Amino acid sequence: TGYNYDYSKEARWDRDLLLDPAWEKQQRKTFTAWCNSHLRKAGTQIENIDEDFRDGLKLMLLLEVISGERLPKPERGKMRVHKINNVNKALDFIASKGVKLVSIGAEEIVDGNAKMTLGMIWTIILRFAIQDISVEETSAKEGLLLWCQRKTAPYKNVNVQNFHISWKDGLAFNALIHRHRPELIDYDKLRKDDPVTNLNNAFEVAEKYLDIPKMLDAEDIVGTLRPDEKAIMTYVSCFYHAFSGAQKAETAANRICKVLAVNQENEQLMEDYEKLASDLLEWIRRTIPWLENRTPEKTMHEMQQKLEDFRDYRRVHKPPKVQEKCQLEINFNTLQTKLRLSNRPAFMPSEGRMVSDINNAWHGLEQAEKGYEEWLLNEIRRLERLDHLAEKFRQKASIHESWADGKEVMLTQKDYETATLSDIKALIRKHEAFESDLTAHQDRVEQIAAIAQELNELDYYDSPKVNARCQKICDQWDTLGSLTHSRREALERTEKQLESIDELYLEYAKRAAPFNNWMEGAMEDLQDMFIVHNIEEIQGLISAHEQFKSTLPEANKEREAIQGIQSEVQRIAAQNNIKLSSSNPYTSITPQSINSKWDKVQQLVPQRDHALQEELERQQSNDHLRRQFANQANLVGPWIQNKMEEIGRISIEMDGTLEDQLNHLKQYEQSIINYKPNIDKLEGEHQLIQEALIFDNKYTTYTMEHIRVGWEQLLTTIARTINEIENQILTRDAKGISQEQMHEYRASFNHFDKDHSGTLGAEEFKACLISLGYDVENDKQGDAEFARIMGIVDPNNTGFVTFQAFIDFMSRETTDTDTADQVIASFKILAGDKNYITADELRRELPPDQAQYCIARMAPYTGPDAIPGALDYMSFSTALYGESDL
Repeated sequence: TGYNYDYSKEARWDRDLLLDPAWEKQQRKTFTAWCNSHLRKAGTQIENIDEDFRDGLKLMLLLEVISGERLPKPERGKMRVHKINNVNKALDFIASKGVKLVSIGAEEIVDGNAKMTLGMIWTIILRFAIQDISVEETSAKEGLLLWCQRKTAPYKNVNVQNFHISWKDGLAFNALIHRHRPELIDYDKLRKDDPVTNLNNAFEVAEKYLDIPKMLDAEDIVGTLRPDEKAIMTYVSCFYHAFSGAQKAETAANRICKVLAVNQENEQLMEDYEKLASDLLEWIRRTIPWLENRTPEKTMHEMQQKLEDFRDYRRVHKPPKVQEKCQLEINFNTLQTKLRLSNRPAFMPSEGRMVSDINNAWHGLEQAEKGYEEWLLNEIRRLERLDHLAEKFRQKASIHESWADGKEVMLTQKDYETATLSDIKALIRKHEAFESDLTAHQDRVEQIAAIAQELNELDYYDSPKVNARCQKICDQWDTLGSLTHSRREALERTEKQLESIDELYLEYAKRAAPFNNWMEGAMEDLQDMFIVHNIEEIQGLISAHEQFKSTLPEANKEREAIQGIQSEVQRIAAQNNIKLSSSNPYTSITPQSINSKWDKVQQLVPQRDHALQEELERQQSNDHLRRQFANQANLVGPWIQNKMEEIGRISIEMDGTLEDQLNHLKQYEQSIINYKPNIDKLEGEHQLIQEALIFDNKYTTYTMEHIRVGWEQLLTTIARTINEIENQILTRDAKGISQEQMHEYRASFNHFDKDHSGTLGAEEFKACLISLGYDVENDKQGDAEFARIMGIVDPNNTGFVTFQAFIDFMSRETTDTDTADQVIASFKILAGDKNYITADELRRELPPDQAQYCIARMAPYTGPDAIPGALDYMSFSTALYGESDL
């Protein structure tokens, strides 16, 4: 059992079984060379294996050299008994090493029995050269054979199945050497049909470069049907021991390569994180000033273009950045998990690129973004209002200017100086009518001034032009007032000299002027521009218009009455043969102008009806858009909220393996992604609403901004939840946690996570530990142990423990990971047990890229045994694990 090899099969030397003469020759040469390869270390040699071991002295010396132990003091006498005693001491020592000697006695060795002597040497070779060879839980002969098969497997024409005929063509010997020292043999030039050349080449190279003496003759091997197995095994074992150092170096190099590969992968992940973080921060830095710019444009078109740019930002430019930010957090968490699992120090991004820095910058972006859309819409409303007011100002100003045209000339004429009494009275009445008209226009002038003032207050871009026009109207109005007062005084002075006026003309003039003004006001109102934002407002205008139409019959009666006055004048004049002047001396308002304006009012009423009806239809269409958006939003909003709650439930459920949960979550994520067309549809409906300048929606509490934020949070949450499961799988696999253990950890964690928050408070975590058998009760020792554990699972003192931190703790103290000491030991092997290593040694033992990786990062070695170019592999190894700085 164990390494106690049963030598009875290999070492039995049956007296009745004679050795093949060819085998005996091979064994004699091989065993002699093998013994001398060890005896020369003690300064002696043997020439005849039968004779030189007969006195037992060199036999005992050989055993001391190969075992490294001292044997009992030999007897120096020449007598046979002394020789037998020495040989028996040697045989006893061999037996003490667990070797069962069969058919070998001291007397036969002393008598020079060749077969017994060769059998004894073979027993020694088995015990001290072959027994300790172990490959994949096989030992001794089987282990040595497996080692040969492994090393020669890649070579053509080599198939090692035994220790006799598999070696006859010499290719197996050459393959062993080439595998470990390829520079010594040009294997491709060897020919299978030239075994003697092959064997001699291998024997000579082994003796010259590997310090393995020539133990076989090529001609003897080729000339025998089946080479001696023991001779071949003895010789091959020398190759094994010669290359065992290379084995250790290869193992050490593999360990170092594995560690360096982890570091190189982690460094690449760090570089990727730094670049992604820099790009994202730079995008945020460029975007925030744009969102913070609240400089208004002068025209509706320019502001609507700003709104369209903002829509592109929300729908085209920002969503990929939301994904980048989420991916950055996932990459950061995955990297930290890999570093923790490989026993490396945590990754600290460069200053300003921490996840918290990115979150702060993102918060700044959202703060800048907040209110920007509202500001744009308010500005559009303001400009819409401004355009409406400006047009209204121009319309009223044009009407007033049209009315005022020529009034100054009229008021400054001296017609009253040559007029008759009746003319004077007519002029006075006409002037009174004008004053009435002037008073009626006072309201319009005040409206014009008020509109100009409002345009100024709303910062209308063309205010200077508006102000100049308004000032001109006001100045003209003041002038008209002054001229009116002066003319009245002149007429009143003359009135005392005048008599009688025509009452009918006067009455006509008095009634015609207000009615004419009413018609002008009605025409102005009927042509007045309007702006509404909902059905209620347009219905109010329609109602007011209907009320106006209801007054038309009374107005028509007044018109007929005024026309009746004129008819009465004509009748009286006709009856009394009075010659009338061509016009009413008291007013310029003719019956024809009244009828013309009345006809105009009659035309404008249906036009107003049509305009109001069109606006009503537009508002009904807007209401339809509101309902259409609300119906979709009232489905999408609760759907998003429901999915958020479902993700929370899924993340704490324990159905199936972690892979099952991961697949479930990924399927769930795909179903969420498949829902994206509904968000896009809602975005399209929202755009229609904004294009229709709809600013409120009474049918839903959800705004597009709420939906966007909820959607972004949903995508981020599912991605983070998937990443948590992936990290749990990484932790499970790296820590060797079974599915049952992971299920137990999750069940314990969920049991105490009463609020389903995904975290445990300190007291909840303590209760969880107690349920798992940890001694953290409320005593001094328990409190100290709990404080130690909390320091591990909550290093930032947040007061909460995540599930990831929980499973890290539950597995970390039993995990077998590579350490700095292991890496140092591996480098020490490659360095030939030196305290430093050279660049040439690194290039020889490691792949080129990993060798260069070490050379570029290792500090010069400064110890007392340093040589030029010596490199410090110890500080490099500790730095890999954060125990020192490179």
